[in-house]
Amino acid sequence: MSATARRREIFHRILADGYIDAKTLSADLGVDASTIRRDLDVLAREGKVERTHGGARAVEGAGLEVPYALKKDVRREEKAAIAAVASAMVSDGDSVVLDSGSTTYEVAVALRHKASLTVLTNDLRIAKYVAAFPDVRLLVSGGELLGSVYTLVGDHAVRFLSDYSADWAFLGADAVHPTAGVTNTNTLEIPIKRAMIRSAEKTIVVTDHSKFGERALARVASLDEITSIVTDDDLDEEHRAPYGDRLVIAPKS
Repeated sequence: MSATARRREIFHRILADGYIDAKTLSADLGVDASTIRRDLDVLAREGKVERTHGGARAVEGAGLEVPYALKKDVRREEKAAIAAVASAMVSDGDSVVLDSGSTTYEVAVALRHKASLTVLTNDLRIAKYVAAFPDVRLLVSGGELLGSVYTLVGDHAVRFLSDYSADWAFLGADAVHPTAGVTNTNTLEIPIKRAMIRSAEKTIVVTDHSKFGERALARVASLDEITSIVTDDDLDEEHRAPYGDRLVIAPKS
């Protein structure tokens, strides 16, 4: 892979994930960590990313423009494993709030065999998929569309959720940190994510290992507001320890 192609791939991954560490990029792309650091420095000089200790994050506001097409195939195996564990928490007849995102979409896929579910979502892709379930009550928030990510936001979406009380809320995350909690790269989604947490008896964050130990721009919730965090088994022991029993590890098949 040429340096130009490698940097394009790195940039797309950072756009999709919000941030990424150099160690992960080095392993995934098969090049030395020093090469990755030089690539990140070039992207930072070009104003495309912001360097952090050990990696890089998207520049502020980048999360508003990340197309779903860039996200959907990143760490697909990990997301499927996370979704399998998350969906196993749900019983037939439960009510489930699904946040927008590629990982929560995989949760929707894993829920397809559950019976008599009530599903509430602000994600048009998830809504379209769930609408084909043979036995489901589907409620879609309405609101203003963030087109590239198929997400509905705004006051209408927040008011919609205030009328319901669900068993579960499954939230995605751009970053998870022991002290900063769950954070997001854009601010427009924060009010509806907060409304999802308020509407549910239990809130489960579903996110892959690359999101841990980092902070994004906008705070979604403290760890005390989250019931569990489900992630994949590539999360190293150092990053697992601060979350204690709240952390649930999903083994990849």
